[in-house]
Amino acid sequence: MTSATPTTEPWSVLDAAGKLRQDDRIPAGADALDLQAAYRDMVLARRVDTEAIALQRQGELGLWPSMLGQEGAQVGAGSALRTQDVVFPTYREHAVAWCFGVDPVQLLGLFRGTTMGGWDPRERNFNLYTLVIGAQTLHAVGYAMGIVRDGDVGTGDPDRDRAVLVFLGDGALSEGETNEAFVWAAAQSLPVVFFCQNNQWAISAPFSVQSRVPAAERARGFGFPGVRVDGNDVIACHAVTQAALANARAGGGPTLIEAVTYRRNPHTTSDDDLRYRAGSENDEWAARDPIDRLRALLTSGDCSPQIDEAFLADLAREEEELAERLRSGCRALPVPAAGDPFLHTLESMPRDLKRQMDEHLAFVATAEGDHA
Repeated sequence: MTSATPTTEPWSVLDAAGKLRQDDRIPAGADALDLQAAYRDMVLARRVDTEAIALQRQGELGLWPSMLGQEGAQVGAGSALRTQDVVFPTYREHAVAWCFGVDPVQLLGLFRGTTMGGWDPRERNFNLYTLVIGAQTLHAVGYAMGIVRDGDVGTGDPDRDRAVLVFLGDGALSEGETNEAFVWAAAQSLPVVFFCQNNQWAISAPFSVQSRVPAAERARGFGFPGVRVDGNDVIACHAVTQAALANARAGGGPTLIEAVTYRRNPHTTSDDDLRYRAGSENDEWAARDPIDRLRALLTSGDCSPQIDEAFLADLAREEEELAERLRSGCRALPVPAAGDPFLHTLESMPRDLKRQMDEHLAFVATAEGDHA
């Protein structure tokens, strides 16, 4: 017996040619997506990505995970957040970090090896990047449990009610942590939204070996709704994320969003993606580029306000200023002291860890003396 894979099309309102279809699910008024701001955020976030790749190639970074092609999903989701909401990212949410005001130079420290994170998660409610696949889903669920215990959900006060937005890739669906997080979130009706960027490849494993059904369909088995959206449509991504977060803040429980997109660059700068996928596949998805799609809308007669040559020129200047700040900021990141990993491991240092630090510092001092 064979089982056919459901062919549910992702919901979309903005097609690849930049034509916007009207739909009642698109937020209006104060909740509407600022299209010019979204375009700016996507362009500048992509420049962060491009410059980081160049810095890695120049030996300034050890590694960089590119998000090329996923800007629509990330800016759409990131722009739906309120300041009191909390984000748990993977290691590829550079555009979400941008939307939340995290200095992109701080992102570089983790991949330069000068910090274990680079920013204070409590400053903007944007947690540190998580390298362990799926681990952040449990962190998010635990935080959501705390929100419930604090009484910050379902009060009806828009300045108090909070939700958690956690990002994951399609590969994380095969991790036990992710499925445990789904169970806990459903059983306790927690205010958490799982945003899965299905970029088709978990390193070299295609999505077809991760699941026989679309990712969004898996939510039903855990007892909460799943939504499938075009991840290259920033307007649709914003709409579904805003609705899911509003539901979570009101006490309606979790939602799984599957944003169908594509990772157009290798998994990281250490990966050779041409060993496992065809270049023609990348070309096909490049034609659906989220930035090109929104630009087509914003320069057409179907959108008001439009962007003009002056807007684009100002944005190009802003891009160059950002690129220079990233290059100089990366090279100026301070070299960590030898004892820093010990000092920032636990809130208070136990005796055994203190002994290990002393031994490590003595060893470093000896090694430095040998090279003097």
